[in-house]
Amino acid sequence: MDDPRTWCGKGRVVAKRLSVVDVDRCVGCQACMFACVRRLGQGGLRGSRIRVASAGGMRKGFVVIVCRACPDPPCAHVCPEDALVRREGGGVRLKSERCIGCGNCVRACPFGAIEWDDEQEKPLICVYCGYCAEYCPYEVIELEEIGPSKDDAAEAGITLGDPRFRGDDGK
Repeated sequence: MDDPRTWCGKGRVVAKRLSVVDVDRCVGCQACMFACVRRLGQGGLRGSRIRVASAGGMRKGFVVIVCRACPDPPCAHVCPEDALVRREGGGVRLKSERCIGCGNCVRACPFGAIEWDDEQEKPLICVYCGYCAEYCPYEVIELEEIGPSKDDAAEAGITLGDPRFRGDDGK
């Protein structure tokens, strides 16, 4: 899988996450979902790590549900086998071999962003690759840089009040 980080000076990397830019643009085409599954070499919608749901029909629009890359992810806290490992910059990585299929992570996600693979009895976790965003015809979602770590910012002479600095907490 692609590493959803970019090189940031002196060999450091910057984490990325998906962001819903303007949900009002979403027409419910599910192109993002198809792209996610297609990237994995499958067809259909089963296995998508992103979800588009109706908010009550065409008049009320749609909701795009995607991992928000929490800085302190509740899904990782409730995993009894440490199968969800915190990712630098927020969010988690799944260590599939450790997962026992308890489903605690699905219930713990405050955004409902963890899908479930019924066949493998394991969670489907977004890998922050941005493939879905590339196929969204209405630019509803985008892959954004979370920002340099606080150590990188300090080394570059950027202070906390500088608008170029965005730490893990979004500031």
